[in-house]
Amino acid sequence: MRTIGFAALFALLAVHAVSAAPLNRDVRQWRMQHEAEIVGQLDDLTRIASIAAEPAKLDVAATALEGLLRARGFDTHLLSASAGAPKVVFGRYDTPGARRTVVFYAHYDGQPVTRSQWVSDPFIPVMRTGPLASKPSDVDWRHAKPPFDPEWRLYGRAVADDKASIVAFLAGFDALKASGHRPSVNLRVLWEGEEEAGSPHLAEVLRANAALLKADLWLIGDGPVHQSRRSTLYFGARGSMGLEATVYGPVRALHDGHYGNWVPNPAVMAAELITAMRDDEGHILVPGFSDEVRPLSRSETAALAALPPVEEPLKREFGIGRTEGGEGLTASTLRPAINVRGIRSGGIGAEANNAIPTEASVSFDFRLVPNQTPDGVRSSVETFLAARGWTVCDRTPDLAMRLAHPRLIKLTWDMGYPGFRADLDAPVSKAVIAAAGRTAGRPVVVLPMMGGSVPIYVFDAMLKTALIGLPVVNHDNSQHAPNENMRLQNLWDGVETYAGLMGDLNW
Repeated sequence: MRTIGFAALFALLAVHAVSAAPLNRDVRQWRMQHEAEIVGQLDDLTRIASIAAEPAKLDVAATALEGLLRARGFDTHLLSASAGAPKVVFGRYDTPGARRTVVFYAHYDGQPVTRSQWVSDPFIPVMRTGPLASKPSDVDWRHAKPPFDPEWRLYGRAVADDKASIVAFLAGFDALKASGHRPSVNLRVLWEGEEEAGSPHLAEVLRANAALLKADLWLIGDGPVHQSRRSTLYFGARGSMGLEATVYGPVRALHDGHYGNWVPNPAVMAAELITAMRDDEGHILVPGFSDEVRPLSRSETAALAALPPVEEPLKREFGIGRTEGGEGLTASTLRPAINVRGIRSGGIGAEANNAIPTEASVSFDFRLVPNQTPDGVRSSVETFLAARGWTVCDRTPDLAMRLAHPRLIKLTWDMGYPGFRADLDAPVSKAVIAAAGRTAGRPVVVLPMMGGSVPIYVFDAMLKTALIGLPVVNHDNSQHAPNENMRLQNLWDGVETYAGLMGDLNW
């Protein structure tokens, strides 16, 4: 019976592969004929400076995106939580006879920019022949003859995070329609404009429009593909929580010859605190921090084992002689993490002086995994500090407090949010993996959880539906950094993947 079952399964997959072949062929042919048009649309969207610092441009972007959907036959709405909040673009396209409804999510806002750190204006996109490290040449793509070199990259803020996903969806839909195929599911689109600010109004929008957003699956078009460059799906993301800590020393800087070895040095105390919280392999030493962590399932462990190796090329790319943990890149990003974002105390170089500084500041970034919670992380850290003799305060201490407590530390926590990991064995998960594999022509990379953080937990808490990540951008896209870029082959793969999941997804 087991043999018959596997034979039937492989026969069914073979039938699906044959039926998907014309769709894939037609989509790719359309895409190759419209490369300039696709790049032009991404160029146009990138020119809209849709960042929190320029709220008027967020409205411009939302209106433009609504128009692009409406021109394709979508029923559209601009949703808003309150006056002044960025608009959420909603689109609806029903397929007669479809049994399932899928929502495609992305965000159209981008991170703020420091223009002096960019090689060119972040809102005037520039095509270049490759990554900046390769000293690329600029390309006049508007007068170049397609097919374009797939290694070319378009540079601009939000070009990869997330406007490429939006354009991939639109072009994928166009490819289906132009080639005579139709979606196999009812389509919904939700594009928000404040993800880079923590999505403060998203839960309210989801709650107020629950009936409108009712669906069987959400595909989250955010994040990079695996470093192997293969098409990727991720089934969760780590949560995140930030902490700013200040360690206090003397009320004024003191001569370290006269007072060193007697007056406690806050920079040294901060360094000792960091090494007490994590070791140099990234393992967390705070008691209780990882007690609630949910272990990996058999399917998740198998997915890890199937990942293509990328560690050695990445070590060369990053210029590092060792890695932490010893278990490999993806496995290491599936466990909790304490990252030190920055340390500041005294001065160095020309600004250094022989003095004991008055304080030291440390910025922490905690990455959470299921079933950790922000409250649990905070409790474990503060209990750990108290056990080591620290007095925690939430304001700058006065003289009386300094004299009464030998070790003072001020903590400022952000709200944070938990991690999420979907079930790889669910029927919808298997269907998406299979459809994406048929589109790619080979098994896709399956990540049980992405190392970075996106607020998937909000969708899970509000909607209680299947959630799967559908990234398309290159791993080295300089997300959130200067000179953000989008590699063309990733854009082409994204168009085909979106079209495949729109046109060949059933469960």
